[in-house]
Amino acid sequence: MKRTIGIVGSLMLIAAPAWATTASHCVKVDRLQIEGLFERWNSALKTGEAKKVTDNYLSDAVLLPTASNKVRLTEAERLDYFEKFLAKKPVGNIDSRTIRLGCNKAVDAGTYTFTFADNSKISARYTFTYAWDGAQWKISTHHSSAMPET
Repeated sequence: MKRTIGIVGSLMLIAAPAWATTASHCVKVDRLQIEGLFERWNSALKTGEAKKVTDNYLSDAVLLPTASNKVRLTEAERLDYFEKFLAKKPVGNIDSRTIRLGCNKAVDAGTYTFTFADNSKISARYTFTYAWDGAQWKISTHHSSAMPET
């Protein structure tokens, strides 16, 4: 038993320097870039194409949508939601926001208003969490809920 632990311990010591020297690389991002991610998403909404919208999300992203009680955890579920939502021709406008930056992640939270083709509007609270996927920033979590007092 002691010999087995010694061998495993030795292997861990050999492997440890590789882990220790491979520091996590943080992609630099600033507030304006994160603000631009909302504009990228909103521009995708304006195309009316659900796939262009869902391309902004990680494959395992969580969507807690404004106009549905169903949590959307898969690409197919997000496509289903946006196909219905986009039929109303929404355009989003940020009313207020707070952005927090971290290592390969960022949070944009605040309030926004959607205006639809029929000129109706809905105000909502939102949180977008973004993650760097190695090539670009993608939405990892998106929560949106209609304002309770409107």
